Amino acid sequence: MIHLNFSKPIDVNAIPCQEKWQIDLVDFLKDWYSASPTIITKTSGSTGTPKNIELTKKAMAESAKMTGTFLNLKANDSALLCMPSSYIAGKMMLVRAIVWKLDLYCIKPVSHPLENLNREFTFSAMTPMQVENSLDKIYLIKKLIVGGAQPSAQLVSELKNQTTDIYESFGMTETISHIALKKISGHAANSAFKVMPYTKIRVDERGCLCILPPFLDEEIVTNDLVSLISDNEFEWKGRMDHVINSGGIKIFPEQVEKQLKSIIQSDFIISSVQDPLLGSKVVIIIAGKKDLNLEKQILDFNYENKYEKPKEFIYVESFAKTPTGKIIRKI
Repeated sequence: MIHLNFSKPIDVNAIPCQEKWQIDLVDFLKDWYSASPTIITKTSGSTGTPKNIELTKKAMAESAKMTGTFLNLKANDSALLCMPSSYIAGKMMLVRAIVWKLDLYCIKPVSHPLENLNREFTFSAMTPMQVENSLDKIYLIKKLIVGGAQPSAQLVSELKNQTTDIYESFGMTETISHIALKKISGHAANSAFKVMPYTKIRVDERGCLCILPPFLDEEIVTNDLVSLISDNEFEWKGRMDHVINSGGIKIFPEQVEKQLKSIIQSDFIISSVQDPLLGSKVVIIIAGKKDLNLEKQILDFNYENKYEKPKEFIYVESFAKTPTGKIIRKI
């Protein structure tokens, strides 16, 4: 574990650099404290080939201020960094710690981040997989952001009785981490994302979300299909580039996956193949060996829309994933 209290001067050269996660952390801090006004980071690669993009330090600091204000962070609050510093989620945890002068504890990014910890933290960020593996100790975190992939309906259900304030995040590298949060724990759980202060949103002619945070000069046009609830709230449907048009009916794979995660334990995705009658037909691709009992459960499942039921089962050995645990859908 590396302990960095940002309410005091940090000697970056004194931080251990034996392992890759430590090297990534130190490299980012050296970049941050350098004279350059920008940081180079890379996208996750979940919707395409990973690419490097350039972000200004000023914009990253403004994003960190917004999150801290939303979560009511203050100097010397304790925080846990358990995500890779080589990607935007980990980088922004470091920036938040710097901007808000947090008392930051950094550990190796692992799937069970709280396994060997017994102290409490005011704030942290995790992937859904890390949260699933930490349910018995999640009470150690007072405020938690979940990102990198969409949490399953089963996980959200398990989080509703937690005392921790847990938020699902919406964002991307291009928006400098999240631009909206959705409470998914406690009685105040919500189905809609609420955008950060002074962030403008709209939908384009495709129904996709367009975002203009206060720290960016240009609007970001996404491929995320949403329903606007108000000027600062929206519900996420799925990715435009994943939508299946089956016989004129639009199927949103992510919405079907969220339903089926309650009965499927292994990795899977909803996809499509060409069909002479429907144009495209819904299929389910599952990691593992053929399972007739599971197939029956999937066929008998009570779908929100009857057209969402898969018409074919495809099995693969495994899926490639991003560093945050998100399945790379192109197989």
